[in-house]
Amino acid sequence: MKTSQSLSRNKSLLFGILLTSFSFLYSGAQSEKDKKTTVISTKPFSDSMNHWYGIADKNNIVNPIPNQPKYEESEYTKIADNIIYFQRDNGGWPKNYDMRAILTTEQINDIVGSRSVLHTTFDNGTTYTHVYYLAQVYTLTKIEKYKTACLKGIDFILEAQYPNGGWPQYYPLEKGYSRHITFNDGAYMGIMNLLDKIVQNDPNFSFIDAETKSKVNTAYEKGIDCILKTQISDHGKLSAWCQQHDEVTLLPVWARKFEPPSVSNAESVDIVLFLMKIENPSEQVIRAVQSAVKWFEDSKIYNTRVETFEAPEMDSKFKKIKDDRRVVNDPTAPPIWTRYYELGTGKPLFCDRDSVYLYSLAEVSRERRTGYAWYTYNPEKVLKKYPEWQKKWTPETDVLKK
Repeated sequence: MKTSQSLSRNKSLLFGILLTSFSFLYSGAQSEKDKKTTVISTKPFSDSMNHWYGIADKNNIVNPIPNQPKYEESEYTKIADNIIYFQRDNGGWPKNYDMRAILTTEQINDIVGSRSVLHTTFDNGTTYTHVYYLAQVYTLTKIEKYKTACLKGIDFILEAQYPNGGWPQYYPLEKGYSRHITFNDGAYMGIMNLLDKIVQNDPNFSFIDAETKSKVNTAYEKGIDCILKTQISDHGKLSAWCQQHDEVTLLPVWARKFEPPSVSNAESVDIVLFLMKIENPSEQVIRAVQSAVKWFEDSKIYNTRVETFEAPEMDSKFKKIKDDRRVVNDPTAPPIWTRYYELGTGKPLFCDRDSVYLYSLAEVSRERRTGYAWYTYNPEKVLKKYPEWQKKWTPETDVLKK
């Protein structure tokens, strides 16, 4: 009888041990599986990545090798390690590299060896995207080096800000148009949206100390003030913004030879969407939004569609061209906007590499006609969002009311 009871107890004990072991192994497997399937999006790096693979730049620190292998997005610590490799001594980053690239030893050595070079930028989704990625990886892993690199990047952003609240395209400052306050390609608003996450207590930035948080809050408020001061006023009437504004006078200025001082609808959209996010907006913010919304409504172009079509292949100094673009009349087309509108006249504006003002896409050289976004539908995003914003913050004033 005792033997039978002992056997029974032993079986129960063995079963319990096996069950516990299985549960532990299953739990471990699940944990490992969850870890592998956690993904941090690398989409914010896509502009720089496309430039690295698409443009053979002799000034690059490294260029891609044939069929350069890539990390999966789930391999976020390895991607974050790449980000640290590329971070310069001043805390910023150079543009136009792929953070997912599985780098060779030689590439890593060349990249790390260039850390003292201070050619660092916010262009093409650079620096502010790296900071946020590192914050997310630190939050997941609590590995100190990611926190250190992230805070160093934030310090770089704060140092690069002008006293008037704006940011240049490159910092330290360089010669040419990169010194201007740069809304082009999302540089300024990329920084502001990052700072907004910190100000609004995004959990990925919960590690930030009180002193840094205070500095970020100050930079954020100065950034908003600069946005309000750079909004273009034409004969006392506010419209939108230019791609670049002079860092001293805050007036619209030239960037590249085909990027004239103008009202730039494409860049202005992200500015307005940002201002519309602000809770309890000031009278100045409300006025800025209302004015820009009215401008977008009044600058609509109707019955117009841009058509891309095949054309005889031609070589330019910059690329091989296999297609062309033309503007066609289409009564069914939704409203569209040109990227630029001439200051003073409000006319749709185009330009070429000789900086001569043109007033139709057909006048632009084929290389620039096909190689630049001259038209945009983006203002529609603001117009769709406006009714909800207006009812919440300015129920007595609707600038779109006929």
